[in-house]
Amino acid sequence: QGLIASDLLGYGREPLPPTRDVVNNDGDVVVPIDLRNFGNWLKLFMGAPSSTDASGTRTHVFTSGAVALPSMTVEVGLPEVPSYGQNFGVRGNTMRVQMQRSGLLTATLGLIAQGENKLVASAAGTLAEASVERFSPFQGAITRAGQPLGSVVSADFTYSNNLDKVEVIRGDGRIEDADPGMVMMSGNVTVRFANTVLLDQATAGTPIELTFGWVTDAARSLVFTAHAVYLPRAKTPVTGPNGVQATFAWQAAKDMTLGKTVTATLINNVATY
Repeated sequence: QGLIASDLLGYGREPLPPTRDVVNNDGDVVVPIDLRNFGNWLKLFMGAPSSTDASGTRTHVFTSGAVALPSMTVEVGLPEVPSYGQNFGVRGNTMRVQMQRSGLLTATLGLIAQGENKLVASAAGTLAEASVERFSPFQGAITRAGQPLGSVVSADFTYSNNLDKVEVIRGDGRIEDADPGMVMMSGNVTVRFANTVLLDQATAGTPIELTFGWVTDAARSLVFTAHAVYLPRAKTPVTGPNGVQATFAWQAAKDMTLGKTVTATLINNVATY
């Protein structure tokens, strides 16, 4: 909750007290992309999944375009102070993921909340530590129409709900809610220019299916599928005696046959989300 400087004249050169502005409660959270807990974030962004069980192996399918999305309460605890910030009415706006050969695999989540309550003790009580099994970047793979896409140097994608803050006039200065807008899925794929497959696809203007995923084994995986991806014609700059790379800034749209833009499939041993 920021301050607005006084704009009144006629009181000399000394400033008058500022006025408090409206409440804003949004920002980014960086989380690990792991086998079990990441499904909670997927539910926030896409809604509850369709889940099936096959001998203890659960397949959770999250689909874009849900009319109503859930919200959650996120508590940030500083027990040594003690201070616990209970952020309520949290909705998922943007999800950004970077794919590369090494490092730690994370997602940057842009969240919008309605407000925060300051507590001196946790409202959640005594918590158990979450069991974390992270996916590794080297397990990542990108496929085009079901076939591995070769010579990929790096890739990233962003999923967005394009939330629209409902900024009504109310006594506490908070927003009323954040309504989901049109789904957006876009990203970049940087490839070594070893062949003209993607360039020919971009020139033709026909959509393709791209998947971005990490697979440990048949019972542990996470795969994002963009069903109808459109590619621009990319520049292929020659900057020296090294290899030539091309970056395709793609955009996804709704597949008219499937009726959806993105599907996220998480396979693990969690019963439900």
